[in-house]
Amino acid sequence: MSELATVDPYDITAKSNGLRRRRIVEKLFGVAAIASAVLACGILFVVLGTLIHKGLSALSLDFFTKPRPLFGEEGGIADALVGSALIVGMAMVIAIPVAVLVAIYMSEYARPKVARGLKIVLDVLNGVPAIVVGIFVFGILVVGHGQSAIYGAFALAILMLPMVARATQEILEIVPRSLRDASFALGVTKWRTTWSIVLPAAIGGILTGVVIAVARIAGETAPLLFTTSIAANQISTDVSHALPTLPVTIYVNSESPDPGEQAAAWAAALVLIAFVLVMNILAKVFAARKRRQLEGS
Repeated sequence: MSELATVDPYDITAKSNGLRRRRIVEKLFGVAAIASAVLACGILFVVLGTLIHKGLSALSLDFFTKPRPLFGEEGGIADALVGSALIVGMAMVIAIPVAVLVAIYMSEYARPKVARGLKIVLDVLNGVPAIVVGIFVFGILVVGHGQSAIYGAFALAILMLPMVARATQEILEIVPRSLRDASFALGVTKWRTTWSIVLPAAIGGILTGVVIAVARIAGETAPLLFTTSIAANQISTDVSHALPTLPVTIYVNSESPDPGEQAAAWAAALVLIAFVLVMNILAKVFAARKRRQLEGS
């Protein structure tokens, strides 16, 4: 009580000191936030600069049109590009429909307790390391059958499914309830409302989640090492056999003592990170376009 009694509420000096202290703390936090942002951007620029410095010299037309040779320094990543495109495409075909249906069930049909349980399951599945998924697919499919691009796509689909499902479920939940109520008031069934009203309203966010998920699985190496790494160095579209992929090619070339193959690994890594950057930019474009459409409506 004695200390409180000594504080003069009309003391302008005391108030000025407190305001000055708050301003100093605010500036310190602002400087720390700016420094963190600069550090994050600096890390990205260092990675990009290193890849460009060490891999740009290996880029050429032959690098994109020729397969990786058995011996020698000449060759490219055409076989790996074709294999990665096929495997990622199959993973999308497997994962996206299942993920969207799971998200629809969680958002539109499931009881709250069931929906919360499914969220936990998807979050846990989303946190499972990629190498564990690779071992799982190797144990149940590859053993006794041999490697195959289909098995690699299945492994990538397992990684992709929870990402797309959670992103879609979050987007569906923010679709205004009034749209559903208006459709129900007109006598439209629930599945028709979901298909014709809810999904079109959320398509921008769903595409954003799909693009980000594709960008992530395109660079996964561990599952492919177990499922589709023993492949011929030639361009092939036979998905029943193992196909070369870009992440595995980077891994193999980086371990080679041949300087030419090491340079090819840097160049392939540059191509891969360029693909990831493009996919993230497309995700931002989709999100911004959908946001403008919603604001306009």
